[in-house]
Amino acid sequence: MADWKTELTGRVLVLVAHADDESVAYGALMQKMREAVVVIATDNCPRDEYFWGQYGSREVYRGIRREEVRRAMQVAGVGAALLLADEDERLEDQRLFLNLDAAWALLEPLVERVRPEAIATLAYEGGHPDHDSCSVLASRLGAQFGVPVWETAVYSRGDSLAGVAGEIRVQRFLCESGEEAAVEISETELERKRAMCAAYVSQGDFLQTFDARREVVRPQIKYDYSRAPHTGRTNYEQWQWWMSAHEVSAKFAEFLGVQG
Repeated sequence: MADWKTELTGRVLVLVAHADDESVAYGALMQKMREAVVVIATDNCPRDEYFWGQYGSREVYRGIRREEVRRAMQVAGVGAALLLADEDERLEDQRLFLNLDAAWALLEPLVERVRPEAIATLAYEGGHPDHDSCSVLASRLGAQFGVPVWETAVYSRGDSLAGVAGEIRVQRFLCESGEEAAVEISETELERKRAMCAAYVSQGDFLQTFDARREVVRPQIKYDYSRAPHTGRTNYEQWQWWMSAHEVSAKFAEFLGVQG
């Protein structure tokens, strides 16, 4: 069985969708890594004014989010996070699945240069289309470079066995593989992780949804990205966002060259 203490404590590429994902999902584990290379795949700023309206413009909100991740990385004691959207403005929040080739064009040479010993990312569970997009990108990177990929669950909805959409699940995988492992978190790591999360003032009380003491990881399971993550309605469909799980998985299949 793969061991996170061996594979996730060296030079690790932490590939997540949004500024704050890294702190919620891997805030303690990052402190155990010899070198954490944190990559934020989107611009952290959806087009919907609901997310940025109180700040006056998307540009202002985007700048605030960039400053928040800078502060969080300072607390974590790791190098500055790499924001892919700074290199390609198409990598917008909620639209990563539409621009996977653009993200790949930036990630492939990055992995070639950094040569991580492992990749840590988010599970394919239909919580957020950007989380799922990071999963497919990490899977392809791992296969191409022969690097082990690990994942963690952030939030999702639905029962992948019964196909019944239910209550939101936080930090728990929809389906367990038997290889899940809880990260041991010291009080010092916990305090620092909480300070990392506190850097994201713009997110209000949302990050309090998560248990800072809980980080569970596993080797990435083999997903069929050409299909929706489960047979129920995904979390983002229940939130009535503009994309469907079918549209998202169709883009994944296109990116991977999978015949429908």
